Amino acid sequence: MKKKDQARPSVVGALSEDYAANVQVVERALRVGQSFDMLTKRLVLEDGELTLFFIDGFAKDTVLQKLMMHFLSLKKLPKSAREFMECCLPYIETDVTDDFESMMHMVMSGGTLILGSGFGREGILLDTRTYPARTTAEPEGDRVMRGSRDGFVETLIFNTALIRRRIRNPALTMQYFKIGRDSGTDVVMCYMNDRADTSFVRSLEKKLGAIDTDSLVMGHESLKECLIKQRWYNPFPKIRSTERPDSASAQLLEGSVLIIIDNSPEVLVLPSTIFDFMQESNDFYFPPLTGSYIRIVRYLVFFLTLLLTPTWYLMLEYPEFVPSWLEFAMPRETGSLPVIVQLLLVEFIIDALRLASLNTPNMLNNSLSVVGGLILGDFAVDIGWLIPEVILYMAFVAIANFTQRSYELGYGIKFMRILLLILTALFGIWGYAGGFVFIIILLATNSTANGKRNYLYPLIPFNFKALRTLLVRVKKS
Repeated sequence: MKKKDQARPSVVGALSEDYAANVQVVERALRVGQSFDMLTKRLVLEDGELTLFFIDGFAKDTVLQKLMMHFLSLKKLPKSAREFMECCLPYIETDVTDDFESMMHMVMSGGTLILGSGFGREGILLDTRTYPARTTAEPEGDRVMRGSRDGFVETLIFNTALIRRRIRNPALTMQYFKIGRDSGTDVVMCYMNDRADTSFVRSLEKKLGAIDTDSLVMGHESLKECLIKQRWYNPFPKIRSTERPDSASAQLLEGSVLIIIDNSPEVLVLPSTIFDFMQESNDFYFPPLTGSYIRIVRYLVFFLTLLLTPTWYLMLEYPEFVPSWLEFAMPRETGSLPVIVQLLLVEFIIDALRLASLNTPNMLNNSLSVVGGLILGDFAVDIGWLIPEVILYMAFVAIANFTQRSYELGYGIKFMRILLLILTALFGIWGYAGGFVFIIILLATNSTANGKRNYLYPLIPFNFKALRTLLVRVKKS
């Protein structure tokens, strides 16, 4: 069993004035010869030597070939690394350092390290890396009917460029961090220097710099857990994420802070209230009237996903209070299983079908999901397990949950809906009312990531102007 306090091996080294010894130190640290893709290239010049270290698959072959041809044509090798960089290195992204850890990090990140016989303790770092990357296509989970069709990808520098393309203002600040002892993940905090809350930016800077973890290989979720303390019983998310550069840029101009993580296409938006989760890019690609209508529909459907099945079950528990114009919603038969069991069973089946569809090959995904749902539902009704009303209402809830794109918020509403159902089944109308009050308390006591605003702002504290802009689409002045 691995001990938690077991010392973690680390690469330790330092360069000296001896060029041959420096090459051996770097080769041992990078384990050259043991990893087939860890390469070195030795160049013998007229009055000295150069050794290049890089990883196959990361380095730009054409760039390195042209640089090596240039190096071999040099008549004289400068006596210092900085002089060599300034006079003999026709490349843009270069730096000179004597920090051994920085050298190792650059090579492991895909860059190139150059050691020279006259460089002494210093080495030259070249950012010649290129990553396997997909195109900046529209995100599958955040599409729009109108508007731009690009989206964030897993390469950090592409994502920062997509934001720079939209905001051409020197106030746009990109602050770099390296997080994770093993992963060394590149993280960028992005904000508008003249619009973001300065104290919040400084607080985030301190938190990011203080993160002590092995890795961020799970991307944005790993970083979320390091940044905020989430109470286990409160499922409502505190940090919103987006894969759309237009949405992220709009948030920046409203004073939000973005956190961009290498290897993750999702950019974190801080701080966020529950009303921020209800805004979508579609709202702003239509005129104010149409955008307001779309947003109002989203709010109404959002509340229905929470209250529809608990309210319907409450009507079954108290049929004497159901008005005549709602009697059509009352089932003629209740089935072999209690209705509460049927509702909870379908909640489970919906998630089981969703998980199955994720692991189904793309060519069969849609067909198997639809056919599987139809067969299971029809069979369950025929043998008396479920009644048609349960399938109808739960189908609406499952589909309506996709009117907002946050999976975390969707599962938060799902957990609250199940809680309302159970409390209503146990305590009747008092359980329904108590569960509703409990949900309001969870929302009201959930603070945002900066700890200053309430999760229900601008409802608590009340700000009519800000609330109006969130509930309806206001024309830009």
